[in-house]
Amino acid sequence: MVQELAEVDEILGKYGGDRSALIQALLDIQRENRWLSKDALKRVSQEFGIPLTQVYHISTFYKAFTLMPKGQHLVSVCLGTACHVRGAPRLLDRVIETLKIKPGETSADMRFSLDTVNCLGCCALGPVMVVDGEYYGKLHGNEVGQIISAKEIE
Repeated sequence: MVQELAEVDEILGKYGGDRSALIQALLDIQRENRWLSKDALKRVSQEFGIPLTQVYHISTFYKAFTLMPKGQHLVSVCLGTACHVRGAPRLLDRVIETLKIKPGETSADMRFSLDTVNCLGCCALGPVMVVDGEYYGKLHGNEVGQIISAKEIE
């Protein structure tokens, strides 16, 4: 935790307490730590002179932020209409089976987090899965294991 707060302090130092940089600072902290801890939010509140309740409000309002620890690799499966009719539920079942976690969970070893999304905006490629920002389209369940295995060795 001490190292996490040292990293938070380093990030916040770049902004010199400029309140208009609050969201960018939160994004930077989350990018570094993969989540926003309670201690990090307290530090942000102190540094920017913004009430903790307001920092908490912003960090829960935007979907880009998470207050729960995330794994090293982020996996999202699209369940939008186009993906759904092209087999997204079966794809999700395969991902759950492979990772042994459910949507919204993170593996015990902190390697993977799984989420579902309503649309990724690439409907013609459905069903679609995104791993660490890389899109995989027109998936059939058998490719899931290969994609996840490739991420495990990174």
